[in-house]
Amino acid sequence: MRDQTPVQVAWVTDDLAASERMLSALLGARTWVRMPAVHFGPDTCTHRGEPADFVADISLSYAGDMQLELIAPVRGDSIYTEFLSSHGAGLHHICIAVPDEDAFEAALGDAAAAGAPVVTRGVMPGGMHFGYVSGTDAGVPFVEIAYIPRDIQTFFDHVKQQQQ
Repeated sequence: MRDQTPVQVAWVTDDLAASERMLSALLGARTWVRMPAVHFGPDTCTHRGEPADFVADISLSYAGDMQLELIAPVRGDSIYTEFLSSHGAGLHHICIAVPDEDAFEAALGDAAAAGAPVVTRGVMPGGMHFGYVSGTDAGVPFVEIAYIPRDIQTFFDHVKQQQQ
């Protein structure tokens, strides 16, 4: 892959509070910022090549410069509900950030050419592009490739400042 930076480690859970407590104890995260009922809609998201429609509660924190993300599925079929059904709660993905939308598309293409197909992809409100590729050959269920625009990075920086 091209210009990329590891920025996040993420877990899928069915209990945000318990996961927040444990990761705070293990990794020193002080404050978690919850985003309830984040909707991934069929106009902007696909899962296994089909329009996706699901909701998840998300909680963010930081350990140093590394973002910690917890995802608790609420409704709808998704990459997160599949993971919980087959693995239970646990480490779901690492995320790498790319500098722009062209690099995002190129990174997804590079991943597919290397044998890591896109499983889920979409665009969040605010313009963040994300794509989950299979990471099982690398020992992690998924790798998320993301283009994070300035406004969303500003929000992430605010979350990180809560740790100081």
